[in-house]
Amino acid sequence: MELRPGLKLKSAVCDTEVIVVSTAGGDIDITCGGAAMVTPADGRGDGVPADGLANGTLLGKRYCDDAGSVEVLCTKPGDGSVGIGQASLSLKEAKPLPASD
Repeated sequence: MELRPGLKLKSAVCDTEVIVVSTAGGDIDITCGGAAMVTPADGRGDGVPADGLANGTLLGKRYCDDAGSVEVLCTKPGDGSVGIGQASLSLKEAKPLPASD
C-alpha cells in the first residue's frame, strides 16, 4: 500500500485504528495482528490477531520501525500489534525535556 502522512488505516482483525504520521515513501506492507490494514471504508473482517502479533496498541501512542521509515499514531486501541509485514513496530518513547533552573 502506498502510504502518505495523514492516511487513516484500521485493522482487519481487531479494533485498532491509526494515522500515518511520517513515511519514507514507497510501497509498504503495513499490518495489524498479521493482516494487512485497510482504509476505514473497507470495513472490519472476521479474523483474530495471529499468535505473537496480539500485543495490542495503546491510544495516543506512536509506533515506528527501527529504520525510521514509517511512524503511525494510534487513534483507537485494539488487540493486534501494528507492524510491517510480520515484524512489529516498536513503541516510540518520548524525548526527555531539558531541566530548567
